[in-house]
Amino acid sequence: MKAYSEMTHEELTALKSELEKAYEDAKGKGLKLDMSRGKPSPAQLDFSAGFLNAISEGDSLLAENGTDTRNYGVMDGIPEAKKLMADIMGVKDPESVIVCGNASLNIMFDTVSRSYTHGVNGHTPWCRLDKVKFLCPAPGYDRHFRVTEYFGAELITVPMTPNGPDMDVVENYVNNDASVKGIWCVPKYSNPQGYSYSDETVKRFAALKPAAEDFRIFWDNAYAIHHLYDEPEKQDNILDILEECRAAGNPDLAYVFASTSKVTYAGGGISAVASSPANLDWIKKSMTVQTIGYDKVNQLRHVRFFKDIEGVKAHMKKHADSMRPKFEAVERVLEEELGGLGIGSWTKPNGGYFISFDSLPGCAKAIVAKCKEAGVTLTGAGATFPYGKDPEDKNIRIAPSFPSPEEMAQATDLFVLCVKLVSVDKLLENA
Repeated sequence: MKAYSEMTHEELTALKSELEKAYEDAKGKGLKLDMSRGKPSPAQLDFSAGFLNAISEGDSLLAENGTDTRNYGVMDGIPEAKKLMADIMGVKDPESVIVCGNASLNIMFDTVSRSYTHGVNGHTPWCRLDKVKFLCPAPGYDRHFRVTEYFGAELITVPMTPNGPDMDVVENYVNNDASVKGIWCVPKYSNPQGYSYSDETVKRFAALKPAAEDFRIFWDNAYAIHHLYDEPEKQDNILDILEECRAAGNPDLAYVFASTSKVTYAGGGISAVASSPANLDWIKKSMTVQTIGYDKVNQLRHVRFFKDIEGVKAHMKKHADSMRPKFEAVERVLEEELGGLGIGSWTKPNGGYFISFDSLPGCAKAIVAKCKEAGVTLTGAGATFPYGKDPEDKNIRIAPSFPSPEEMAQATDLFVLCVKLVSVDKLLENA
């Protein structure tokens, strides 16, 4: 079929009639599928069944340094957990890591909160400033944006490219505006596009010359080990931002975050933050008030279950084998049904949890609404932009992880039908 933009008014009208009939038939199937969040499937959760028995009654609960993990103390994590999380995060020095509770989002929230109430490493608390701005590469992760929006920061959209954020825009803001205090980054298999930052992008981040001494990069390496393919050439790799910052003379510029929430259990994982000694000392000052120590038994359980990073990689291969058919099912249907029609484009990531789809401008909300009416729930249109407002109303995040491959194919069939129908309506409206 030729591109929709090349069709006559009569051809589009006839096509609209066909699509409306197909849509009514689809609604009659009674679908109830959820592609709204990047949740692991039950099968993925089953991979961690042995995790619950990694520590049994009678086993030693002493860490390798003799710490009794049942008791208070060791606020920054047992040594073997620090090493495991450093390897997962792609950080060279385990001593630059603090292991925390189950969710890295908690650490990020606390880091922003601490910056507002007590400042960054002795600088003026952000709450006392007239203006605090935060850069938000978009499409991006909605929960990041909501954290800084919650504290009243002004969110500034930075366009994303296949190599990462548009660094010309980033450098212009950071190097010239002292009210810009931070930037959100998902550097590997980004949410939602699945892009990974190029070496040049990482090096330009490390070489920033911020107008604000308390500017920080919030580097959420959430998908560091979430590959979809076994072949090395199909696995993305990124530079260690902390090493690059040290080499560039900016040791305090970045915080790195990660967790095992999509590796073991979402509510039962461990998380970590890595940074410079100065930044870690600043974090620990408030942590000593917040807690007397995180769950060291759970830290030990993770180490006993995985043993080391090679055990993590073997575990994540199971995840990849489960996820890959779902991503491929989505990509196959999109290509077969929408390829060449000129009404949408989509990413083909090597890892992560999402596929990003761009419709014709002005169509995303209508597509999501039609999908929901017919039984398929997607992430709300606009969610991937600051304040939930996509200026072009075209980006839709597809989360293939939770449904089965067969359900994903069904859901994608409906999705492309809605894309076609809404696109025809838009073209007829503009004719």
